[in-house]
Amino acid sequence: MTSTSTETQPWRAADLGSLVVMAWRRETPDGDIPFLLACSLGDGANGPDAGADAVRQLLDSAGLAANGGLVDATGLQGQSAGVLLVPGAASLTMPHLNAQFVPPPKWVAAAEERAYVYLIFATRPWPEGAEPGDLETLAAFTEEEETLTSAAHVLLPVRGLRN
Repeated sequence: MTSTSTETQPWRAADLGSLVVMAWRRETPDGDIPFLLACSLGDGANGPDAGADAVRQLLDSAGLAANGGLVDATGLQGQSAGVLLVPGAASLTMPHLNAQFVPPPKWVAAAEERAYVYLIFATRPWPEGAEPGDLETLAAFTEEEETLTSAAHVLLPVRGLRN
């Protein structure tokens, strides 16, 4: 479930369309890294190009640049973006956006251990006709240079109900 705030927004939620959030982890010698991909399905009121513009404006309003550079937001004072973990679910929160998703248990364990997740918020829409959550499509999409260089890359702090 995704919701947008009722505050004045510099972008049109109708242009954003459906937002998909997918969680996966990558094994490394130093332990698992929890990743999140957020992107529009490209089904907004004015098509995929308007959806990409809406994503860029959403990211700009949150102080995040969609330029392929990594931002470490884990220690930033006043940063309101993050991931909230609750039993059986999680929520990507940032100004003007709250997207709930159900992460895999091993992803949750990696997120709790690291206390951060690596968010890739793509301005490109999810490939048309591809089922969100398809692992082969996810791998291909997140490895494409065009996806990576036009996305916001952010290390987001992980919070639980107790912290």
